[in-house]
Amino acid sequence: MSMPSPTYATDTLRVHALRSLARGPRLIVLGAVHGNETCGTRAIERVLREFDAGLWRLARGSVSFVPVANPLAYQRGQRIGERNLNRNLRPSAAPLDNEDRIANVLCPLLADHDVLLDLHSFHSPGEPFAMIGPPDNAGPLEPFAHARAEAALALRLGPRRIVEGWLETYATGVRNRLQRTQGNPSERTQLLNTDPSYGVGTTEYMRSRGGYAITLECGQHADPLAPEVAYRAIRHALAQLALVDEPPPPARDDFELLCLTEVTDRHHAGDRFVREWSSYQSVSAGEPIGERADGTVLRAPADGFIVFPNPNAQPGNEWFYFARRSARRLDDEGAR
Repeated sequence: MSMPSPTYATDTLRVHALRSLARGPRLIVLGAVHGNETCGTRAIERVLREFDAGLWRLARGSVSFVPVANPLAYQRGQRIGERNLNRNLRPSAAPLDNEDRIANVLCPLLADHDVLLDLHSFHSPGEPFAMIGPPDNAGPLEPFAHARAEAALALRLGPRRIVEGWLETYATGVRNRLQRTQGNPSERTQLLNTDPSYGVGTTEYMRSRGGYAITLECGQHADPLAPEVAYRAIRHALAQLALVDEPPPPARDDFELLCLTEVTDRHHAGDRFVREWSSYQSVSAGEPIGERADGTVLRAPADGFIVFPNPNAQPGNEWFYFARRSARRLDDEGAR
């Protein structure tokens, strides 16, 4: 028998925090960063009930659960409240919208933790996957020093598919938008998606504050299995980080690692796909993917995969992504 979901006020972030008296890692788990992606919310509510029932005991460290990170979007049953919370995420001295106000609460909360698990779902059919950050590096875009630990966690959350290349792909997307708008965007939405920090969401912000983070895409929005994928991931994260006295899950050895390489925006309401695509559906080099309103055909630049195809994308926003197989080797030495 399923339990009724709590009510989430639109002007409040509900944070459930457990703190052990023994030292250990600090984990934070987010649900509903996008309001219509509720699998994480349901999974967090389930885990909280199990903690309350004594089925779980926090042995060390701490864990914070935010079942609904964007209450306004959640109440409306839509992706955004006033804009995309998972882009341009940063504190603001002069907040202009709902997501700015959330960021002013959420960003300090993220910075107070070591590890983030952010639970999402997606529009088109497809299997669950985890998104990770870059290899360790000291570069200007996304310097990072916890790639091994991040990979070790990703290999244990459950899904076999792992994806990298997010922020670099977004940086290229921003350059393309600036070229298209000739550096003169006219609306706030355009100002945001041409900002150099447009690709910074929860996980990127977490890494910028010295932690590490994984976005777990748990399945299609309406997939009844998605909350179970999210629930299993939370359990595996608690065990892998030794926050509970459970054996760590084994690392998957059958994983598939892909790298995002391009993001394509929808320019016009008349832009359309040539067929219905599923996320991570394979395509061959030169295969038609979509057609612009002016008749221009968009073709796959190489053998690869369509990612996050959204036939309902608003003009000026992301329409689909392209990914290829990655040559990177995931190192599991971060396992405890």
